[in-house]
Amino acid sequence: MKRILIVVGVLIQVQFLFAQLQKAPAYPLINHTTYFSVWSFTDTLNASPTKHWTGATQSLVGILKVDGKSYRFMGEMDKSYKTILPAADETTYSVKYTESQPASGWENGSFSDASWKTGAAPFGDNDSRAKTKWTSKDLWVRRTFTVQDANMQNLYLKIQHDDNIEVYLNGKEIYEYKGWIHKYKYIPLSSFADALKKGTNILAIHIANTAGGSWLDEGLVVEQQPKENAAIAKATQTNVVMNATQTIYNFTCGAADLKLTFTSPLLMNDLALMTRPVSYISFAVKSNDGAAHDAQLYFGAATDLAVNVPTQPVKATKYTSNNLAILKAGTVEQPVLQKKGDDLRIDWGYVYVAAPQSEKPAQSVASPQMSIDNFSSGKMAQTGEATGKQLMLNTVLPLSKINSTEQETHVLVGYDEIYGVQYFGQNLRPYWNKDGNATIEQQLALAENDYQEVMGKCEAFNKKMYDDAVKAGGEEYAKLCVAAYRQAISAHQTVESPQGELLFMSKENFSNGSINTVDITYPSAPLFLIYNPDLLKGMMNGIFYYSESGKWTKPFAAHDLGTYPLANGQTYGEDMPVEESGNMIILAGAIAKREGNADYAKKHWKSLSTWVNFLVKDGFDPANQLSTDDFAGHLARNTNLSVKAIVGIGCYAMLADMLGDKATAQQYHDTAIAMVARWQQMANDGDHFALTFSDKNTWSQKYNLVWDKVLDLNLFPESVYDKEVNFYLTKQNEFGLPLDSRKTYTKSDWILWSATLANNNEDFKKLVDPVFKYATETPTRVPLSDWHETTTGKQVGFQARSVVGGYFMKLLDYKMINNNEAALRR
Repeated sequence: MKRILIVVGVLIQVQFLFAQLQKAPAYPLINHTTYFSVWSFTDTLNASPTKHWTGATQSLVGILKVDGKSYRFMGEMDKSYKTILPAADETTYSVKYTESQPASGWENGSFSDASWKTGAAPFGDNDSRAKTKWTSKDLWVRRTFTVQDANMQNLYLKIQHDDNIEVYLNGKEIYEYKGWIHKYKYIPLSSFADALKKGTNILAIHIANTAGGSWLDEGLVVEQQPKENAAIAKATQTNVVMNATQTIYNFTCGAADLKLTFTSPLLMNDLALMTRPVSYISFAVKSNDGAAHDAQLYFGAATDLAVNVPTQPVKATKYTSNNLAILKAGTVEQPVLQKKGDDLRIDWGYVYVAAPQSEKPAQSVASPQMSIDNFSSGKMAQTGEATGKQLMLNTVLPLSKINSTEQETHVLVGYDEIYGVQYFGQNLRPYWNKDGNATIEQQLALAENDYQEVMGKCEAFNKKMYDDAVKAGGEEYAKLCVAAYRQAISAHQTVESPQGELLFMSKENFSNGSINTVDITYPSAPLFLIYNPDLLKGMMNGIFYYSESGKWTKPFAAHDLGTYPLANGQTYGEDMPVEESGNMIILAGAIAKREGNADYAKKHWKSLSTWVNFLVKDGFDPANQLSTDDFAGHLARNTNLSVKAIVGIGCYAMLADMLGDKATAQQYHDTAIAMVARWQQMANDGDHFALTFSDKNTWSQKYNLVWDKVLDLNLFPESVYDKEVNFYLTKQNEFGLPLDSRKTYTKSDWILWSATLANNNEDFKKLVDPVFKYATETPTRVPLSDWHETTTGKQVGFQARSVVGGYFMKLLDYKMINNNEAALRR
């Protein structure tokens, strides 16, 4: 058996989405943390470059050579850009600028800007990133540059701005946009070819900051079309199947068949394994014509896996350790934990590619084009060290003669982040190296030694999880759970706090980039309650510490701990007092119910008591405020938020009872029961319950009711569940049940919660099937989005978020009943 190891970041993570349909919005390939997360955004693995969940290219390339003929089965050559005028991601540059309305003609080359200020770009209000602070409403910029050849094909304006903008090249408007863009946008200038001239040119910009943040950075580039090697054919993909911890592809490569398996051992009952930053890629090759054939395998991992933007210089080296041949790459700069925000990739730490020395692998570092061309021609260079941009880490694996018996080999991919997050001013190492005594080389060696055992564990878990989900909710439901599994786990970073507590810190992917958001923890909780409640505690520990340390002094729970990866205190601009207080109390109750004791709640009883009293005072008829569905805007008298407050109070009563405080339990239980009676009367709207207490002829999903059922609180009568579910069945669209009567969009996690309220499998399936249709037929090809249009199946916003852990609510209900952790009902 041949083996090879590749190390790149965190663990390979892929989901079995839909075995029969074999179609997913995107196919996860490597997923450990939100920073190390590589996907295929197309149905066939070799139809596009592989990408980070944000959409930035992070190339993995695979080629199988059979009898001298090369077949590319993974990845595709991506286009690149040659810089004509650098933006600030490459180098700092100076411009002339003013914040006062200039005279007419300011955009022309003949205009005199001698009285304008000189400042370094980029401009913005972000002190950690902007070179020149800009906080006024308007900004005018002039940038002078020289070109020797004005006859440029495929010229693009490279720009990132916040907000409204007009751009002129030598007085001619080449770009105008109302709004903001959060990443570099490439604007083709083919229709403005005559605007560029040999010699001196002027790029003039007016930008207006209308709201929120401010930002301006620009440059000019020429698109470089990739050169496809004619000697390399495209392998034919014949199948793709996903399960909880694996994605499995099958290809035909001429006279050979290839089975390619990505395995992410995210097994939550084993934190050492789950947090080990190493993933497996397995290859099984055999002849398909009965004859023997010569074969070689190529695997390339781009150094872009270790950068935020492709223009960052990297250094790559190779060395040996623990009988492994290793390639290592990371940025030259190594700006550890220096950037925060949403659409960012890691640019510190190191990606690794390693192979057992016994396999005699040929490893090298080169440009992507040279790497692929060299392998195809059989001239693989042995360069072991390089500094540059967009390099490729190459490993060639010589296979023995292949025949009709599968010949197997595997690679490992891993990443050493050095430090994972900053927690109230202290940088914390990833959990696998929490004491600072471990090395990535040791982790690689462990992964190689444990390969067979880990694969067996993953296969057993895949089957167990899927079978359980089928029993709970049927085939389509089980496949949705598989789709959610690795995405939910890998949207976190696992560390240990200075106080010795586990921290499992989420990121609000493509939302606002917050770290450890309570209303992200809340919807994801079912998955972790099932497989390891300690991970749910790890999402709550930091919020409790924030209050109990005196750093957060308000009488309700905080919204978040900061902006990822800096957890130094809430940065969200507005509190969600009823939402977050209810979330924390309900989840403390769910942990107690799942574990059969209230020890965790007892540890934090003072905080829980403060928050429950806030709910008693202000939770039943909420004031105008945000809830977890903040994208829908502020809402007063929100009946679903009121349900959350009531259920939170009921959970507090249950916890008090478990702790032996019968008087307190009775007091809060009676309060909750009294609120339920008022709620039914005030929210009643005939055949359903209204969106708000004040607006009849409206409706909303009352997904917060599900905890009353799952935790067996017996606060609301079952007739409330039945009334709502029966009404929901009349309001569905092709791709699901809308969130409420205001819009046709929805949140798929909430649909799964609302469906769990159904008292029979038929109604549950009727609500779940449109979500399955969305997940398998959405035209938006990104990692699974939880916010979509029910009329078209298109993504509205969000992607790759942990909240899809909420899909496991029905399975949690099933587990609670069948493990005798809730009284029999229905």
